[in-house]
Amino acid sequence: MLDRTSISLPNRRATRRLAACLAEKLEASDLVVLTGPLGSGKTFFARALCRALGVPRERRVTSPTFTLVHEHTGRLPIAHADLYRVENERDLVNLGLDALRDAGALLIVEWGEPYIAALGGDALVVTFGLEPRHATLAPGGPRASAVLAAIGQNLRSLDEPQRPG
Repeated sequence: MLDRTSISLPNRRATRRLAACLAEKLEASDLVVLTGPLGSGKTFFARALCRALGVPRERRVTSPTFTLVHEHTGRLPIAHADLYRVENERDLVNLGLDALRDAGALLIVEWGEPYIAALGGDALVVTFGLEPRHATLAPGGPRASAVLAAIGQNLRSLDEPQRPG
């Protein structure tokens, strides 16, 4: 079982490929937490993940910075949250993310690392880095470990240079 793995993300295509690989293994009530500095690609990845999960192109997938939560429907219900402006767990409870997860929504949460336990734990944490651009995936429980193990071989192939074609 993998503890964590890192993958190079030199361009948008690589980020979309990572999202597609992950989308294949995600299920209802999973928690994916996106972290990293401003501009590191969290919202771009969330959009790519939503598209890979079947959210139609005509549905805008933007950062929920001010509304805090956007709900989408793909092959499963999705709640995309941005907790950058959330100051404490009391504010988090008011968003109802725990109820959405209990009802079977996949939670994709930007800036959610301080609130993993309050979100129900067992998160796959995807940390984005800028120089060089990369992502590190780390499981925080048995379900997240199973997802990471299931995509492990595919992640290794994503890190190989792609031939033009």
